[in-house]
Amino acid sequence: MTRASLDRTLRRAYAGLGLVLFLALAAKFADRVPGLAGTPFESAALDLYDYLKDMALVFVTVVAAYLANVFQKRSKFVESLEEEWRGIVRTKSALFAFCEKPDASGDDYIAAFCRISETIDNMRIVYRNVGETDRLVGLYPYAPLHDMRRALQSLNPRKRSDLTDADRKLARDAILQSFYALRENFLEELDLREPDNPLLISGGRRLKQPGSTRGASRRQERQRIRQNSTPMAREDVDAFLAGLYQAEQHK
Repeated sequence: MTRASLDRTLRRAYAGLGLVLFLALAAKFADRVPGLAGTPFESAALDLYDYLKDMALVFVTVVAAYLANVFQKRSKFVESLEEEWRGIVRTKSALFAFCEKPDASGDDYIAAFCRISETIDNMRIVYRNVGETDRLVGLYPYAPLHDMRRALQSLNPRKRSDLTDADRKLARDAILQSFYALRENFLEELDLREPDNPLLISGGRRLKQPGSTRGASRRQERQRIRQNSTPMAREDVDAFLAGLYQAEQHK
C-alpha cells in the first residue's frame, strides 16, 4: 500500500467516523429541534441514537480492526520496498565493478546481466506497471533500471572485442546517472526524515575524550583484583593479553 493509498484510506475512514458521530449528535438532540418534537422524525431519530449507542462498541472494534489491517499492509509494503532498494544498490555496485574491469570476461558479463535482470523483475512484486490494464502492458515504473541494463549491454564482450577504457567509462557514468535519478524518486515513498543528530562537517572527529567515570574505574579495579586472586588458567595467555592491553593503552 503506497503512501497515497494509505492517505486516501484514512481520509475515508475519518469521514465515515465523522458522519456517524454527526448522525448520533443530531439524533440525540432531535427533540430540541423546532418542528420535530412529537413527529415521526423525532421517534426515528431517537431509535437511531439508541441503535448507534448499542452498536458503538462493535463499530469501534470494526474500525480499529480495519485500520490495523491497513497499517499492516503499509508496513509489509515498506518492507518490500526497502528490500527492493537494497537489491538495487547491490546491482549498481555489481555493474560499477564490471565497468571497472578492463579484462571483464563473458562470465562476468552474464553475472552482471543476471543481477540487473533480477532487479528489474523483482520490482513487479512491489509495483505494477503504470497505466497497466487487462489489455495493456503499461509502462515500467522506474525506467532508469532499463537504462542501466542497456548501458551494461553495450559492454557485452561476446559481441564487442574492441571495447576501450572510454567505452567502459561512458557506460559507468550512464549507470551512475541512472542510479542517481532512480534514487531521487524511489526513496520518496519511504517517508524519510532528516536525522535529529546529523554530522554535517567534513573531517569530523570524535569529541569525547578517552577515559571513564570514577565509578567505572573503581569497578574495573575491583574486578581485576578479584580475578588476580584466583588461579590463572593459562599464564602465557593472560600475560599475552595483558601485554596487548598495555601496549594499546599507551598508543
